[in-house]
Amino acid sequence: MTVSGVTGRGTAGVNLPALRSHNAALVLDLLRGAGAEGISRLELAERTGLTPQAVSKITARLRQQGLAAEAGRRASTGGKPRTVLRLVPEAGHAVGVHVERDELRLVVVDLNGTVTGERRGPLNLGAGAESVVATVAREVEGLVGEVLGRGAAEAGAATAEGTRARPSDVRTLLGAGVALPGPLDHRRGVLHRVTGFPEWDGFPLRDALARRLGVPVVVDKDTNAAALGLAVAGEGRSFAYLHLGTGLGAGLVIAGRVHRGARTGAGEFGHQVIQLDGPLCGCGDRGCVEVLCLAAVERGEIAEAARVLGAGAANLVGLLDIELVLLGGRTVAAAPEAFVTGVADVLVARARREGAPGDAVPVRIAPGGERGVAEGAAQLLLAPVFGRGDG
Repeated sequence: MTVSGVTGRGTAGVNLPALRSHNAALVLDLLRGAGAEGISRLELAERTGLTPQAVSKITARLRQQGLAAEAGRRASTGGKPRTVLRLVPEAGHAVGVHVERDELRLVVVDLNGTVTGERRGPLNLGAGAESVVATVAREVEGLVGEVLGRGAAEAGAATAEGTRARPSDVRTLLGAGVALPGPLDHRRGVLHRVTGFPEWDGFPLRDALARRLGVPVVVDKDTNAAALGLAVAGEGRSFAYLHLGTGLGAGLVIAGRVHRGARTGAGEFGHQVIQLDGPLCGCGDRGCVEVLCLAAVERGEIAEAARVLGAGAANLVGLLDIELVLLGGRTVAAAPEAFVTGVADVLVARARREGAPGDAVPVRIAPGGERGVAEGAAQLLLAPVFGRGDG
């Protein structure tokens, strides 16, 4: 899959598979971690295990592509001072798109993951595939145009002439990551029966958007995208991210990687049945965590909603022996302390029953706020560039 270019101005383009080479990814990740102070070629060789010659070839190529630049010189213990290199964050960008059932949120991030622009607005997932794809594409094009170099006058003239520029005209754009409710097939970018919206079953969202935008598109569940973003940010190697918004799902990180399962369907957390004769859920089952939790929220019984969420979290802790539970989503954001306390109380009670009250799994609010899913969606493109899993 190729892109228009991940370059500085006036330099040649580069295709995405080239960036994904293992050794180049290792070097890029170390350059990113070094920040503005930079890192020397010798240090890169020592930390990657590559030969100095190999590092020199890789860094020369990265400089030619505009991804790396000199950051000055550093005193050496012997011989001449060492030249240090740094990542050029503005040399590449990714769009992160969070499609909720009733809202659309977008961000543009640079290679450091820093947000350089964002948008949000209403969306009706039930309006049908054609309408939603058109809305997402229009908003992506508009935001990319604002952030990555089309001036307002140029954009207006292009629109007036009926030849609106596409994001592929912007040379630093890697592509777009799109996160939305599951279930879906991450590998093929095809949706399954999104709870409450069965008409989406079988729709090839990735390919439809890629055709419309002219850049690579990756599609994943909102919870997986958020979990990836949290893992890249260093939140831990074994945790569950529980997202409670208009629905309920989980993103799982095990051994530092997002766990999607054999059919990319892992994390359908909201549809575990915990009350056999409970109320009917939109998925067709009865007594799912999601329907019980959201019903309590609707009644204004936040403590009960948190207790139900805690019961589901305790099941995950028992099954996977994870180290941390992170909470997010707009419903959690409306009462963060109540949800953290309620879920934590259930996990403490579980640990006490097991004879290890001091080892209860900690619970806290996921950093990133309401745009955490959109930022994680951008990492679906960026993470592979830096060797951080397959996105």
